[in-house]
Amino acid sequence: MPANSGPALVLIAAVAALVMANLPVGGAYHRLWESTVSVELVGAHVLDLTLRDVVNDALMTLFFFLVSLEIKRELLFGVLRDRRAAALPIVAAVGGMAVPALIYTAFNAGGPHLQGWGIPMATDIAFAVAILAALGNRVPLGARMFLLTLAIVDDLGAILVIAVFYSAGIALGWLLAAAGTVLAALGLQRVGVQALWAYIALGVMGWFALHESGVHPTIIGVAFGLITPASAAVSSRRYRRVTSRLVNRLVSHTDDRAVADEEHERNHPTLQSIRRLTRRTQPPLHGIMNSLAPYVGFGIVPVFAFANAGLDFPDVPPSDWLLDRVVLGIALGLVFGKTLGIFGFAWLTARLGLARYPVGMTSAHLFGVAVTGGIGFTVAIFVANLAFDDSGVIDVAKLGILLGSLIAAVTGYLVLRFSARLEAGRESS
Repeated sequence: MPANSGPALVLIAAVAALVMANLPVGGAYHRLWESTVSVELVGAHVLDLTLRDVVNDALMTLFFFLVSLEIKRELLFGVLRDRRAAALPIVAAVGGMAVPALIYTAFNAGGPHLQGWGIPMATDIAFAVAILAALGNRVPLGARMFLLTLAIVDDLGAILVIAVFYSAGIALGWLLAAAGTVLAALGLQRVGVQALWAYIALGVMGWFALHESGVHPTIIGVAFGLITPASAAVSSRRYRRVTSRLVNRLVSHTDDRAVADEEHERNHPTLQSIRRLTRRTQPPLHGIMNSLAPYVGFGIVPVFAFANAGLDFPDVPPSDWLLDRVVLGIALGLVFGKTLGIFGFAWLTARLGLARYPVGMTSAHLFGVAVTGGIGFTVAIFVANLAFDDSGVIDVAKLGILLGSLIAAVTGYLVLRFSARLEAGRESS
């Protein structure tokens, strides 16, 4: 699939949910996601979840697990490894989180919905990168890497905000039990246990413990992502040596390439050994990322969008809900807060000589990337579901997210396109 297929699929799912929710069949859409799923173990009732909770609390754990793996990869091998090169986007990300939160707070201070301040802080990395990808080589590689680094730091900030500010009534015993599953996983790694099912079982137990503790259960995905080994169990040198010996054991088949039963029986254990050795030569961090990414990008995130974007448009004139303080705080936080925070913090840092722009990136590119950073779809909706209990307020918050993200996407695309034309004009003159 093309690189833009994931975000396009998410957009299609979100539009489909919006349309269905506002058609006469809208009631069936809402009843579907509010239907209850009961979990029992050995005949004992364990917990009840709505179908939407299954998506938001369970499936999205894999989303945050993947995000955590990406953060660890970048810290060890990627753009975050060189702290000096990463300084500018890190500072920009901090500004891009702080200013939107302040704008939302300014609109909602003293009101009943102040707890939604974390909603406009998040940048949707998939949509933001898709905008730059749509512009092709008009946008320099330095600007793309700047946005990628910024979005990764932004994701880390969102994870911390969710863990610290959107977890309620913490039960210490359950929290310690969840921590115990992480320690147990580290212990298994220490003794060389490779069986994936053991870590999955610990992850499920940790998820349940966090669910009962009051901390949002998706955080267990973050914890397990950060402890996933980045080094292979078998070095490439040993792999070459051992596989060479194993290959020499293989029995040659007949000239017509047909494999006799006897040959197959003799070769099968050797081929199995080569296969196991090959798996152990790939670092778990990269292997799991490569395996999981398509399921998250083309499965879990579109399902999340379909489950959560189906809001009912208020039965009032648009002028009424457009002036709602929650809508204004979120939409203006995404459009203006992200732009001012990212551009202002990065520009000032570069101006003071504390960091420099990536190669090929100008202030015009920085401004376009800053505007594009206001696309806050997936994680913003996720935080909105945590921030509010009232479904009506959640729908209003989602309106602000959709409005702000749409404006940021269109404006960011146009600014970057204009910047590319301006740069091309300067080069030709």
